[in-house]
Parts: sequence; C-alpha cells; structure tokens
Amino acid sequence: MMMDIPYNINIMNGKGVIIGSGKKERVGTIHQGAVKALSTGKMVEVWEDGHYEKKGTNEPIVIGDAPVGVIGISGNPDEVRPFCNIVRTTVSLLIEQRNTLEDLANEASRKKAFLELLLAHEGAYSQKLRKEAAAYHIDLLLKTTVLYIKNFTPAEQNAKILLLQPSFRIQEDIWLMLVQNQQDCNLLIRQILHNQPQVLLASGKQEASIAESYRQAKSAMGILLALKPSAQTIHFGEAEFLVKLSHAELTDTLNTTIKLEDTADLLETLRSFINHNCSVSHTSEALNIHRNTLQYRLKRIESLTGKDPRNLLQLFELTYGLLALYK
Repeated sequence: MMMDIPYNINIMNGKGVIIGSGKKERVGTIHQGAVKALSTGKMVEVWEDGHYEKKGTNEPIVIGDAPVGVIGISGNPDEVRPFCNIVRTTVSLLIEQRNTLEDLANEASRKKAFLELLLAHEGAYSQKLRKEAAAYHIDLLLKTTVLYIKNFTPAEQNAKILLLQPSFRIQEDIWLMLVQNQQDCNLLIRQILHNQPQVLLASGKQEASIAESYRQAKSAMGILLALKPSAQTIHFGEAEFLVKLSHAELTDTLNTTIKLEDTADLLETLRSFINHNCSVSHTSEALNIHRNTLQYRLKRIESLTGKDPRNLLQLFELTYGLLALYK
C-alpha cells in the first residue's frame, strides 16, 4: 500500500501493538492512538506529534461487530483520512476472505472426518451420529444406495447435480453420492452420465448400512476398471459373483496376469476378448485390427503368462488374475 500512498502506515493488533509498519523499528511497540481507538470503537485523530505517537489517524478494524485491530496512517489527519478509510476497507476484506477460507477448510475437514466415520461404522447408528448426519441431509434410519463415481467433472451445470443428493469428494476424481430415495436413482445416474463419456459409475445395493453399500459400490468399480466393458455403469447386484471371485484366494502362485501390466495393447486385447465372448471377428473389429494381428496378440499373451486365452479354462484363470489386480 505504501508504494501508492505517500505516508507511513501502521497496523496494530487487538491490543494496540504495532505488528506491521513502514518503519520497522516501531514493530512490537504499543501505539497509544490505537489503544484509544480500540477502547472507544471510533477513529482517533492525533493532531500533534508526541513522544509515543505521531500525528495522523487511527481507524479500528471491525470484523463481526468486534474490533480486531487498528489501521494508523501518519500525517495531517485532513490529508490522510481518505487513505485510512481505503486501507481499513482493504484490510477488512482480506481478513474476512481469510476467515471465509478457514471456515471452508474447517468445514471440509469436518465433512471428511464425518464421512470416514460413516464408512467405517458397524452396527446401529447412535443418536449423536444420526444428528450429525442430519446436518448433511442424511437420514440414517432410511436405506441408502451409494453411487461411486469416477472421472466426474463438477463444472457449471454438472455442479448442480451434486446438490440433488448428499455428495462427498473422496479423491481428486472420485465422488460418492448417497441416494435414499430409490426412485431418484436411475434418473440421477442418467443426469450424471449426460455428456460425460469419461465417467464411470458403480452402485451398491440399497442397504440399511451406508458402509456396506459403499463397500459394494467400490468393489463393483474394481470390476468395471478391470474388465472395461463398453458400459459406463455397473451395479453390485450384477457383479457380485465377479467381486467375490476377485477377492477369493484360489492359488498360492503368483498372479500371471501381472506380467501384462506393462503391455497396454495386450491388456486391452485380453479385456476385449473377454467382453466379446472369445469371438475373434468381434474382438478384431472392436480393436480395429486384422484377425491375424489379434491371433498374434493372443499368442503373445500365452507366451508371457503361460495361459492360452483361446482355452476356456485358461481364459478363466486369466480373467481371475485380471480381476484380482483391481480388487
């Protein structure tokens, strides 16, 4: 401010101590004009230089009806008064902005802590938790369907969707939505997917336990990421067998499908071969490659993993390994 205002500026805290000044030697000293301004709640003007104060204006900074500090500008009060008002307004706005950002950060922390508690909860809900949930428009006495949403971009009109149901951001690109009216669920899913081809959505069953529906939705998302079918959505009820298969400890040997992790084209080929029911023509068409290229890739998969995708039982082993990578 002093680059634009040709007067010395002092900022005092709520006790009248100078915490910022164009004259560094004054920092840490008590400003008597500020003490008076804080006690009266009004601007104090000093017209003569004294031993402990300089002539100028001292304007209280009031936030929420409470004085939190004082702005002082040294100089003839008639000259510096307009500048004092400008500086005071600027500082007030900065303080209010900081307080708002702190409130938002605190609310985000409280919301995150509440969600973590909710998703780890087992058994009946306490009255305290029910009361806390009500603040987020969640009725813990109602059954809930959890939607696990990946790659959702809440921009402009999409942001309004998050207001339709209790929503929580758990990672940069992952959102949870808690739907307690089952009739709203299908409509809500269509709204989320509208014009968002990159979005993946997994839903749990409607459960009395939100934590259980969340675990279902998250596990179903693992199936969607593992197999990458053409659909953008998956429901736990449709994928329950595959979820249980992915978590089953069926063998003590190393997961052979891991050997395909560094070969994106082979992983894509395996997924497409599974999703197209082992049809060479449909798979090659979907991948936009020649049938001979597909046969070459299938042989490469066999050479790397020791399992032939063209053999039904060995393909099942490869599928199990693929699911296990995303459990």
